[in-house]
Order: sequence, then C-alpha cells, then structure tokens
Amino acid sequence: MTKLTPAMLDAVAHRFHLLGEPMRLRLLDALRGGERTVGELVEATGGGQANVSKHLQLLLGGGLVDRRKEGTAVYYHLADTSVLKICDLVCGRVEETIEDRRRALTGR
Repeated sequence: MTKLTPAMLDAVAHRFHLLGEPMRLRLLDALRGGERTVGELVEATGGGQANVSKHLQLLLGGGLVDRRKEGTAVYYHLADTSVLKICDLVCGRVEETIEDRRRALTGR
C-alpha cells in the first residue's frame, strides 16, 4: 500500500462519503448493467427525478459516473468500475455477518 498523504486521505474519505448514501448505491447498482437515462434510473431505483438527478451530479463530480448526450437524452454510465468491487466486498461481508448472527440466535 502506498503512503497515504493528507491529500490522499481526504480523497479516500470523499470517495467513501459518496458511497455512504443508499440512493447513490442504488444508482451505481442500476448502472452495473450498462448506461441508462435519468428516466430509466428513476424507474430502476424508485427515486424521484429531482433526487436521482441530484445524486447523479454528486457521483459525476466524484468521478464515479460519466455521461454522454445523444439528442435530448443524457445517458449515464460507470466511470470507475472499481467501485463495484468495493460494494461487492462490503455486501459479501454484511451477508456473512447477518448469517453468523442468525446462526448464533438459532443455534444452527
């Protein structure tokens, strides 16, 4: 691991801050399968259009997603797929913890 400078620690903390919001995680998960429009992301996440747009702007500013325009449509896609590895790692560990707790409570 490289030496973490104060600037690097700030950048890492910002990245984790972006991942600390459930709607942003839903959006990243919805983009796992490829690019989508805001309307498609609204439908996929169940969020409101304004809320989805706000979170997409934060993800865009953080470099996690990118967008392209085609006519009047704007398509969003993952700009940094390594974020999916982080999510998968954490989700896997959460599932293991839940299963461990279930076994402890049920004795199975």
